[in-house]
Amino acid sequence: MTLKECYEALEGDYEGVVARLRSEKMVQKFVLKFLNDKSYELLEASLKEENYEEAFRAAHTIKGVCQNLNFTKLYESSSRLTESLRSGKGEETDELLEQVRKDYQQTADAIQAFGAEV
Repeated sequence: MTLKECYEALEGDYEGVVARLRSEKMVQKFVLKFLNDKSYELLEASLKEENYEEAFRAAHTIKGVCQNLNFTKLYESSSRLTESLRSGKGEETDELLEQVRKDYQQTADAIQAFGAEV
């Protein structure tokens, strides 16, 4: 799997991120580091503990990382979740979290497949 194919699998903007970071090698470096970020685990743990302030920060971090890497699909769902958590648990939080879970898994699977071939 190429980096471009990885971006297609995770529904991201490959051309946009390469244009901004100016090098496929640089993009690859940060894409492979994505799975080491603990923000998703913190999001899940914080929501389980009903610590919505910490959950907001974790969702906001995921959103920012995804924006920087042009992980479009996960960026969009984490952005909606971030707004839902901005003032505590909203009525849509559970539904939005489920979408983030699906999008995160899709992103992680694509990166793992790409990483296995690098």
